[in-house]
Amino acid sequence: MGKLSDQLSEAQLVKDFKVVVADAEALLKATANTGGDKLAEVRAKAEQSLSIAKARMSDTQAIALAKTREVAKATDVYVHENPWKAISGSAGVGLVIGLVIGLLIDRR
Repeated sequence: MGKLSDQLSEAQLVKDFKVVVADAEALLKATANTGGDKLAEVRAKAEQSLSIAKARMSDTQAIALAKTREVAKATDVYVHENPWKAISGSAGVGLVIGLVIGLLIDRR
């Protein structure tokens, strides 16, 4: 289950990072017509940093996708090799979730 939470946190991190990159790009575009050598230098550095960050984000997404595929393949192999264990495990998880939902509804 730790792997799933790691994947979810990676996905959230990538999503948050995309928002930051988009905001930074919007800021750069908004200040594009503002003059000054110092501002132009800072803008160029920011654009370079954004390019590097986008490349790293793309790499991170590729790694996360590869990990997700590995987990899916391993799960598929396990289910095919152990169908009854998979069915009983799924039923057990469903039972626990049902009980928890039932308890939460009763509290209202």
